Amino acid sequence: MKCQRKKTIKDKHKNIKTVGLFIFKIKFALYNLLTITSATATTAEEPIISIVYTQENASQWAGIENRLQAIGVKYCVISLDSVKSAADWGDRPVLFLPNVESVSPAQAIALEEWMRNGGRLIASGPVGGSSAPGVRQLLQSLLGGYWGFSLDSPQKLQPSSEITRNLNSPDELLGTVRGGVMIPNTVASQTAAVWDAQDKPPAVLTTERSTLLGWRWGVDAASGIQTDTAWLKAALKRHLRKFSIYMNRVPGGSQNCSTSVVATTPSTPPTPPTPPTSSTPPTLPPQITATAPQPRPLPSITFPRSDEAIDQLEQRVRLDVEPKSNAPISRNEAIALQQQLENLIGRVESAHLAAAIHNGNSQVSKAQHTQFASIKSGAPVQSTEQVLTQAREVAKNLPQLIAQKQYAQARSNWVMAKNSLWQQFPVDQKLAQPEIRAIWLDRGTIVRAGSEKGLAAIFDRLAQAGFNTVFFETVNSSYTIYPSQVAPQQNPLTRGWDPLASAVKLAHQRGMELHAWVWVFAAGNQRHNQILKLAPNYPGPVLAAHPDWAGYDNRGQMIPPGQSKPFFDPANPEVRQYLLRLYEEIVSRYQVDGIQLDYIRYPFQDPSAGRTYGYGKAARAKFQQLTGVDPVNISPSQRELWQKWTEFRTQQVNSFVAQASEHLRAKRPNLILSVAVFPLPEQERIQKIQQHWEVWARQGDIDIVIPMTYAQDTLRFERLAQPWIASSKLGSTLLVPGIRLLSLPTIGAFDQIQLVRDLPISGYALFAAENFNNELHTVFSRTQGREQGRQKEPIPSRQPFAAAASRYHALLREWKFVSQNDELKLSAIAAADFNTQAEVLQSALNQLAAEPSAGKLVAAKASLARFQFQFRVWMRSQSVANPYQVKAWENRLVAIERLLRYGERTAGF
Repeated sequence: MKCQRKKTIKDKHKNIKTVGLFIFKIKFALYNLLTITSATATTAEEPIISIVYTQENASQWAGIENRLQAIGVKYCVISLDSVKSAADWGDRPVLFLPNVESVSPAQAIALEEWMRNGGRLIASGPVGGSSAPGVRQLLQSLLGGYWGFSLDSPQKLQPSSEITRNLNSPDELLGTVRGGVMIPNTVASQTAAVWDAQDKPPAVLTTERSTLLGWRWGVDAASGIQTDTAWLKAALKRHLRKFSIYMNRVPGGSQNCSTSVVATTPSTPPTPPTPPTSSTPPTLPPQITATAPQPRPLPSITFPRSDEAIDQLEQRVRLDVEPKSNAPISRNEAIALQQQLENLIGRVESAHLAAAIHNGNSQVSKAQHTQFASIKSGAPVQSTEQVLTQAREVAKNLPQLIAQKQYAQARSNWVMAKNSLWQQFPVDQKLAQPEIRAIWLDRGTIVRAGSEKGLAAIFDRLAQAGFNTVFFETVNSSYTIYPSQVAPQQNPLTRGWDPLASAVKLAHQRGMELHAWVWVFAAGNQRHNQILKLAPNYPGPVLAAHPDWAGYDNRGQMIPPGQSKPFFDPANPEVRQYLLRLYEEIVSRYQVDGIQLDYIRYPFQDPSAGRTYGYGKAARAKFQQLTGVDPVNISPSQRELWQKWTEFRTQQVNSFVAQASEHLRAKRPNLILSVAVFPLPEQERIQKIQQHWEVWARQGDIDIVIPMTYAQDTLRFERLAQPWIASSKLGSTLLVPGIRLLSLPTIGAFDQIQLVRDLPISGYALFAAENFNNELHTVFSRTQGREQGRQKEPIPSRQPFAAAASRYHALLREWKFVSQNDELKLSAIAAADFNTQAEVLQSALNQLAAEPSAGKLVAAKASLARFQFQFRVWMRSQSVANPYQVKAWENRLVAIERLLRYGERTAGF
């Protein structure tokens, strides 16, 4: 009776809140009308700032308004739901996004346009954290960074002089706040404040057009009124010459303003009522309720659809420079633009040099004609030499144009130079060196093939384009692509044939490797359910049969809000044994060359927002046995316990990778194990998805790590990949960056691949076959396709010593070619020494490749180390004349060094 009484009270409470929400909406609408009328009648003073209202910050609105009243600033309120275009952001000079995590692609693109027109942005909290990946990428660009991870405890703020300049009371900025570490991601970012914690992590980021506060502004639990108001005043003073005077309107903006409030006037209407929030989370399917943690009361928030990057990356978001914009360009932005152009010049020259030595002639001075629509400009065709000369002039003159405030001209020149350079890539000549050329062959493409004959046409196409490694989607949403004796169901869309058996045969006939791509801990997929016409919340065939194997979030849900996949509990020993038996079946029944582990992690979480995951039945029992505490009863504020809980979950993933590696290699010693992983910063990644792939690499549990460095521009791609390229934490594991083809222009994809070829890495992986169009096929076939009569190139992951020798031979030919054209700046004595040592290294690498042994490996490594040391001395003058090419050569020597390390481990020396 007592339990029933509690349930009745709870139901009544829920009904009251539903009615309350309806009343709130009516009051808010009436309030808007009254305030607009009141503002028009009482004052002609214009608002200087618009505040964005959304369902996410509705429960915080009273605190937000209290702080605005304390400042005394006149403001508008814009409902996020009403924003469809740039004009909808309004014409006020400053826009404030307080704690707004869910932004649609259209709204993000509109925001970019609004800022291009002169608008200034202030934001707080994990801006866009629940949005699609591409939206997050654009918001990070606009704000100069993003919320990395939450701090475990409140910390003092230490502002810089840049933000305290011209403030009457800068000491007000020195509050103690509960927030998060901000990660800068553009050269234009400046740190306006740091946390008084170890390593002084950034707390506030600024760019010329934005200010990002690293805490939830207006939330009493995060910060006090005095600190919040002081920081908003400081931000406004950055963006407005005089705090109390309205600046010019943003061109093209409407007078969109739901409310217009002067917080200091007696006639100010009352604050709109705070909307009621529901404490009842959605219920779970009946068959799995028993293993879920008890639901906790949290605000009712509608989360957007936002699948992970490998499923859905919103590519309508573009980061291109807008040529017509006359918005100011800061000094840091000017340096970045100049450096990007110089690097692109370097990539074009590097590609031509590789093509020249491959084809036995120089193409640098010849006009490059191309048939590809995506890279035609309509301008008269120029020679490569002319375009390079003009681009160098543009790069040289950029600082002068910017100093003269000719911003639109500077941008226009930059864009024209970039487009002209893109047209000069030698996309019709062989130029590729031995490298891993991998592509993901996705389930949809396999299903559409329909038979071995249809699949053969796909493999023919990939082989012609020069791919040597195929990641074949074998386990997806707990369905196998083949008829399995371990898994409960083959994918219904492939029943009647065995695509995996066909794929292995077809790949090997064409000299390609076939790696089985498997989903590990992601057990189902709502999008796949829709294709199969199943209930949206169907957890997949394995969890349907074994509900106790599931993981849950802290609200008792199998699928976290805003995501689309239920996950296994990695701590469950039955789950682990099932997955090992499944992978053993694949490597035993099929002659696959490798296994690729995907979704080898937990779902995305945000502990600071109360969204956490990992509360499966087995995980809770194990952790409680270790610590005496049920993890559902701890929170991030309990620093020591929370750290133990995070380490526990991370270790479940780490130990499974180690276990799978040992188990599978015992069955097939030559099996190559790769992982598709997220390129988030290490500590942020551990907190959000418990994926610590540096450990797997360092321990030698995997052979190849593939960070999903998906980007629409080459600069962003390089910034995503660079930390791992330079990392010393990967041991002898090979790094192969991932490139996403969806909506990427053909020449943009080629540009990213050329960058890969000039970096110290051994290849790339393209996602995915369904986006590999005819134009890409033509370019790839001409630049890296297999040539008749030539010996098959070694694949670095399979023949590292042979690949090292071959790659070095290409380097040697480049140096000889440059020397013969009198472009290598060496004295006669230095040139003789250089040539002698270069030949010695070639001999050592050739001998190692021909007959690998421990002794020959030691000799090759020693010779390479001596050569690398001397190379920097030899190339001092050359690096002044052509710094990009010298750096590319150094990078390729490092790539050879890494191949030797990888070969040493795999050969067992």
